[in-house]
Amino acid sequence: MQVSTPSCLRTKPQTVPPPKVTAPTATATKTIKVLLVDDQPIIAEYTRRLLAEESDMQLFYCKQASQAIPMAIDIQPTIILQDLTMPEADGITMVQKFRADPATQSIPVIVLSTVEASDKKAKAFAKGAHDYLVKLPEPVEFIARLRHHATAYNNLLKMQAAETALAKQNELLEQRVLERTAELETALKDLRETQSQLIQDEKMSSLGQLVAGVAHEINNPVGFICGNLKPAKQYAQDLLDLLSLYQQEYPQPTALIQDELDDLNINFLAEDFTKLLGSMEMGTQRIKEIVLSLRNFSRLDESEKKSVDIHEGLDSTLLILSSPLRSIELVKSYSDLPLLDCLPGQLNQVFMNILTNAITAVRSVPNPKIEIKTALSESDAVTVEISDNGIGMTEDVLRHIFNPFYTTKPVGKGTGLGLSISHHIVVEKHRGRLHCISTPEAGTTFSIEIPTVTAP
Repeated sequence: MQVSTPSCLRTKPQTVPPPKVTAPTATATKTIKVLLVDDQPIIAEYTRRLLAEESDMQLFYCKQASQAIPMAIDIQPTIILQDLTMPEADGITMVQKFRADPATQSIPVIVLSTVEASDKKAKAFAKGAHDYLVKLPEPVEFIARLRHHATAYNNLLKMQAAETALAKQNELLEQRVLERTAELETALKDLRETQSQLIQDEKMSSLGQLVAGVAHEINNPVGFICGNLKPAKQYAQDLLDLLSLYQQEYPQPTALIQDELDDLNINFLAEDFTKLLGSMEMGTQRIKEIVLSLRNFSRLDESEKKSVDIHEGLDSTLLILSSPLRSIELVKSYSDLPLLDCLPGQLNQVFMNILTNAITAVRSVPNPKIEIKTALSESDAVTVEISDNGIGMTEDVLRHIFNPFYTTKPVGKGTGLGLSISHHIVVEKHRGRLHCISTPEAGTTFSIEIPTVTAP
């Protein structure tokens, strides 16, 4: 496995002795014990330096996969960092082994990989991994993730101890244990939803940066071409006018010039050259429109609520999806709407998620159709309805579509986060409502309702 060397280590030797399992007396106050299972000592050194700045964290290092289980049983770590690829065994197999052993089955396992691969991530989670990080992680995020899982694990240990103690008491105490367990399950669900939101926000932030960067790089050369087309057309017209004047003043050209004129077909060239420049101008204008749509969709500079035309966000999203929409009938019914006070970038993300699902739903039906309607409700709320004539959904599926990680798509084709994130953006961040009405084989309608005046 090839791992890039962090800048802070490039001047240091890359072969380092593994940290000792037995901690000295000075580390007795370290309450978070991290076991790193990785065949590369340079990763251990990088991790050790990060954790050395944390007063409550201590690193234990295991270079060989065969020694990971015995060492974990011996030290009982708070968190296990497991490399995805090792000479003796792959990380997915090691996750299975940790989960199979009673002494380690509840310890949070974070899989480390050099690539962001959805299929590998899905397999890791399916086998019991708690998280998946790409090496080398950013220090702030890395420490935050460790503390998050350490807190969850400590809460789990406390819950297990409480259950053991309360199991020996009467029925009233048993009921209290059940209530406490329900509260912890709700807290764990909230933590998972928060984590999924952080993951999705990071992905969308990275996508927005990429889109904005591409748009900026395209805009410069296109602007140069567009700015020079007008003088180029004038120069061409001047040359053609000069040629016409020559033909008037010297109507009888020499034989050599006449042969060249016959070969060039000068009349066709004069007419078509002007059309060619006009087509180039239209093409560059189209590219400028696409660049503007990409910028409107990403809206990286709009992290706070702003008053925007919601139709611009819809049209920008449709332009980005123009390729998969090419074979689908698209009907737009826009009403006159006031400017909406919202988070435009995140609302565009909602449109993208719902439209992408609609495109998937109509692919297998004849005469595929998607309809978008906007209106202002009686309660002064902006409503957006996105309907399709696709395969629809059953009542059982409808009950779960906004749950995190719930998906009807095959493994590797969907994460189950799109509609959950969309619901969070509409309901939590805009104090709006997101509804879905669907009938099998009859299509689906998503209704987004955003108040024109929202709470801060």
